[in-house]
Amino acid sequence: MYSLIADALVVAHFLFIVFVVGGGLLVIYWPRAACLHLPAAAWGAMVEFTGWFCPLTPLENYFRNLAGEASYSGDFVAQHLLFLIYPENLTREAQFVLGFFVVFINIVLYFIAVKKHRRACAK
Repeated sequence: MYSLIADALVVAHFLFIVFVVGGGLLVIYWPRAACLHLPAAAWGAMVEFTGWFCPLTPLENYFRNLAGEASYSGDFVAQHLLFLIYPENLTREAQFVLGFFVVFINIVLYFIAVKKHRRACAK
């Protein structure tokens, strides 16, 4: 059971990261999503810029340990997503790049959302 909880946390963690990076797309079509997305994107960028660990990482490790499985060191990105983004270990420089990517992509998506909704209001 504990292993299943840990796996569910990995899925939730991954979906949160997807929402942080691409949630602005949802805002383009559903502006109220910004109420959830802006804090999530700010948190995601802050984690990358400061090197903090997401609280889901130690929680997942806790359940892995209860299940008798090996936990991992480092953060979720380093353990589960790094191989998709970078071939080497996650460095502070890579975290800054990821943080700037989150900010940049969301600025672009929010610009599109604002432009779309201004056009709709002008009609």
